[in-house]
Amino acid sequence: MLESIVENFPDEDILKADGLDGAVIGIDLTTMRLIYSKLKCIEVLMLEDDMGYLEALEYLDFNTFNSYVGELTPIWCDDTI
Repeated sequence: MLESIVENFPDEDILKADGLDGAVIGIDLTTMRLIYSKLKCIEVLMLEDDMGYLEALEYLDFNTFNSYVGELTPIWCDDTI
């Protein structure tokens, strides 16, 4: 998904979250912010960093989901409910 977005918008500055490329589910065409699935982010950490579900969720909540890194801060879709 990420490759397709970058390919279709080559002139846009797109902010990516390190290591979570596989969790991208889309882009907001108004703000050009990437949209990530929270559940897929958790799954990435569980598979690649050998974390349990709660450990991955806690890590992402503290280090990623609540971080603001400017106007292009990604959108975190809460699909964990």
